[in-house]
Amino acid sequence: MNLGNSQIWKDKLSHVQQIGGIETSILDNGAAKGGRIAWVNTGTGLRYKLVMDRGMDILDAFFNENSLTWISHAGLTAPQPFSNQGIDWLRTFGGGLLTTCGLSNAGPPNSDEGGARGLHGNYSNTPAELISIKQPDIFSGDLSFEIVAKVRETTTFGPSLEMHRSISGTLGSAEIRIKDTVSNRGNAPSPHMLLYHINCGWPLIDEGTRIVWKGEKKSKPTDANNTEFNRQYEFTRCATPMDAHAGFGEDVAFIDPKADSQDQVVCGYANDSLGLALKITFSKTQMPWLINWQHWGKNEYVTALEPATHPPIGQAAARENGTLILLEPGDSRTYDLLLEVLTGEKAKGFTI
Repeated sequence: MNLGNSQIWKDKLSHVQQIGGIETSILDNGAAKGGRIAWVNTGTGLRYKLVMDRGMDILDAFFNENSLTWISHAGLTAPQPFSNQGIDWLRTFGGGLLTTCGLSNAGPPNSDEGGARGLHGNYSNTPAELISIKQPDIFSGDLSFEIVAKVRETTTFGPSLEMHRSISGTLGSAEIRIKDTVSNRGNAPSPHMLLYHINCGWPLIDEGTRIVWKGEKKSKPTDANNTEFNRQYEFTRCATPMDAHAGFGEDVAFIDPKADSQDQVVCGYANDSLGLALKITFSKTQMPWLINWQHWGKNEYVTALEPATHPPIGQAAARENGTLILLEPGDSRTYDLLLEVLTGEKAKGFTI
């Protein structure tokens, strides 16, 4: 439905929530009791839940009756600010459409002269500070909406990073726009790594769902452990649940993605049987890497496409190979991410 044509709904609505908008609430049960959330309804069938106490990441996401994302056994839990040890991050990893990894470490636990770090950093266990909410206005005809927050990863004597996050869209458009700006608020250079864990599950992800990307897959030592399925399909198809992915079983590809003439990388998933696709667009300059994680475990069936500043090798390895980003005091980096739902022939024709 083209809600931008005001004649469709003019003089027929009393309140914007009849077609969409942002609604905030507090959870009152379960492991996330007391947590703040915000439901966003785009008025197109796309609706998603922001988890404010987990960095304003995105957990649930639906298009009409179909879930786009994977929710872990844990689901949504309260943040654990001091879980940055070893692989403790996995204990509260809820999955969801967007889990942000960083801001100073993305990858396995590691340590060096800069200290010790746990899996994927502190970000997703840090509550966001809400700055503003802009609702659509049916009376002025402004159908745009935006929610803005900031997240701080800081310690006395540094480093001290702050991320300003804006999630926005327009009623009538089945898309999510994410703009993140990471700034060094400290007085010394700060290590920086960022990875967007975009976790998708059934029914979007099913046997035969196409994994859409273009680029060069970079070899790594663990490639020898990949299943026969990916030796055949080269990370372009989704598999059935498999015993080989029980426990810690997984297949992972590190991809150097190809950008278009506008510096944009396009990737995503397309389920031709459902006529449903998720298209992901980001800047190659901002995020030169794309990771595809596949975990086809029974009752733990998930794959993720992950735009990133680095492969998930961890801060120590990035420092050692000379690729670690050091943000100078007062410096910032901005990251733009666009998620779009495609349906029907557009979904079936989604390719690069």
